[in-house]
This record gives sequence, structure tokens and C-alpha cells, in this order.
Amino acid sequence: MKRFLVFPMLLCLSGVLISGCASSGQSSEDTEQTETTASTSASGDEQGEDGGEPAEQEQEAKQEERQEPRYKVSEVSSIVPLDDAESQVALLTFDDAPDKHALEIAESLKEADAPAIFFVNGHFLTTDEEKQTLKKIHDMGFAIGNHTYSHANLNDLTDEEVKEEILKVNEQVEEITGEKPEFFRAPFGENTDYSRQLAEDEGMTVMNWTYGYDWESQYQDSGALADIMVNTELLGNGANLLMHDREWTAGAVPAIVNGLRDKGYQLVDPSEIERPL
Repeated sequence: MKRFLVFPMLLCLSGVLISGCASSGQSSEDTEQTETTASTSASGDEQGEDGGEPAEQEQEAKQEERQEPRYKVSEVSSIVPLDDAESQVALLTFDDAPDKHALEIAESLKEADAPAIFFVNGHFLTTDEEKQTLKKIHDMGFAIGNHTYSHANLNDLTDEEVKEEILKVNEQVEEITGEKPEFFRAPFGENTDYSRQLAEDEGMTVMNWTYGYDWESQYQDSGALADIMVNTELLGNGANLLMHDREWTAGAVPAIVNGLRDKGYQLVDPSEIERPL
């Protein structure tokens, strides 16, 4: 049965949203860069030229390449501008990828020059075809997030099980794309103190969402979904839109992107979001 969560909104419109995230076992009816820049010796044990360990040099190179963040994720997962960054923005995110429609969604977004985060489940990365799909999405320039391996509620797991759920996906994504995920979203938005700390220790920004609808039966239609995503009273500055790898969502993407832009919203590039140090 679909699970629902209540998240308080701290956007320009206040409200309470009943949200949920589709479980890994649901049918269509129901409904997060490693660079090889560190110098190493033949044995792999020598220090770099500046006296630092190769792994430390690699991390420093990665940090230097990143641009200065322009946004941060608030406690309620809205996107907050830093300094003089544009405030009328929205973030597009897609969970449960890459199931059946993630590549179609990515292609529509790419055509519209619209950035987004695809949060992946490890159980969708077991075949060569699924791995190739994720590689294509990553190579198109989209951010990849960690949505755990099996989409289990983390509150029902031991810390060791939570660790496996998160780290296994990091390993899978790095093996496929060459980069670890930089974002983490817990299934159903249900983080534990341990999962949040582990994700941050792994360098991932933890986020949930501010609103979404595509798991509700009345919005399992492209037109209805596009309309509510753009015209909901919950849309406000820094909105973090939750969507999923679903057929009707794929069909609604172009209208959602155009609708948001017509209302004056810029779409946030995930690379501009602040990461843990």
C-alpha cells in the first residue's frame, strides 16, 4: 500500500503536503566524480609530490573543480539561494530510476536544456541494459542520486543493513559512471540519524522534497499531472519537485518544464547546490 508522509512547507506559501514515494515493488498501477588525477607509484603506496596521500590529492582536485555553490537545501528540502543567487527557482527530481522510462525522461529534459537529479535504486542496476541506461543518463549531464538498493523503509532496518543499502548503491553508481552519487534521498523520506550521518560522511547532500503527485491515481495521466505540478498552490520559490520513473510522468515532463518557465521559474542546476565538506 502507498505510504504517505507530511512535510511542512517553508516556501512563499505555507501548507502541509501529504507526500510519498513509490516502493520498489509497486507496479505501474500503484504506484546520487571520481577523477583519476592523483599520482600513484607503481606499488600504490608512495605519497604524492606534495607529500599528501594520493587519495587526498584526488579529493582536493575534485573540490577545486567544483564551482562555488549558489544554493543550499533547507531543513524542509526547499532550495535556498546563497548570496545574490536567483530566488525564483525550482528543482526537478526523479526517483526509482532507471526502471522503464528514465531514459525517455532524460531525453525530454535534455532537449529542453532542463537540469535534474535522477535518484536510483540499486535493484534497477543489475543488468547490462540497466547499467547502460544509467551511463547514458549520466553522460547526458544529469546528476545521479542514491535512493538505496531495495527501497526499504530505513526505520525498519538495523544500522548495518542501512549501511549496506546506501554504500552498495554508491559502489554500483561509481562503477557504472566513474562518479559516486552526490545526493541522497531515503525511501518514503524516512531517514534515520544513522542514514543521515552516513550519507553526509559519504559526501552526499541529503534531501527529501516539497511536493509531488505522480503516485496518486487521479494524476496518473500526463495532462492532469502537468497541470497540478505547475498550478498547485504549493509551487513557490525553491520548490523541490518529486517525480518518478513512470509512463505518465515521462509524458508530462515537457509541459512541466515549459509551465514552470512560463511562470518565471529558473530550473536549478544540481551542480550549484552546496555539498557536505
